[in-house]
Amino acid sequence: MHGTPHLVGDVMSRSVAAVGRDATFKEIVRMMQDRRVSALPVLAGEGRVVGVVSEADLLPKEEFRDSDPDRYTQLRRLSDLAKAGAVTAGELMTSPALTVRASATLAQAARTMAQAKVKRLPVVDDVGLLRGIVSRADLLKVFLRDDEDIAQEVRELVARLFPAPVSSARVAVRDGVLTLSGHIGDRSLIPVAARQIRAVEGVVDVTFDISGHPRRS
Repeated sequence: MHGTPHLVGDVMSRSVAAVGRDATFKEIVRMMQDRRVSALPVLAGEGRVVGVVSEADLLPKEEFRDSDPDRYTQLRRLSDLAKAGAVTAGELMTSPALTVRASATLAQAARTMAQAKVKRLPVVDDVGLLRGIVSRADLLKVFLRDDEDIAQEVRELVARLFPAPVSSARVAVRDGVLTLSGHIGDRSLIPVAARQIRAVEGVVDVTFDISGHPRRS
């Protein structure tokens, strides 16, 4: 539907590799290798997400294998040293888990990932039960949207912002890059148009060519 943002539930993977609190270090590594993932949700009870164990949580065991850290390192990296001695998912995991709801928009999920510097997020329901997982690659799927589909949504937006006969704006999209050309009655609305067009899913960039004077947003 035009103008309706995709939600996490539209792109998430519903088949999720996960472990329980008692999963051993070796079991975790084996599952990551078999499923080709870099992190696993840790579940308790009937599937409630209580943490996430990632490659970063496992690496301290190798890092500190043959070292005797000095007092400064011990104080500065207490958490990593604790993980170096951990043997189960419950001891290794980062908790509480950073999660997202299926009803979140892709933009909201992308901001959460960027701020936390993580590659994927468990998707949970209202009571914290695991329902799927969303990755950076999933969020980028919107850029596979058909050019004509993008153009049609932007034409509807432009018709509201710059109604005829005062304006005669034309919309063209190629490889996600949108060009708005022609005559616009109120040029002061161009920054508004730029913001709204960039918010359309699948738009890679926006270029203006208004009344013969090119302008990039």
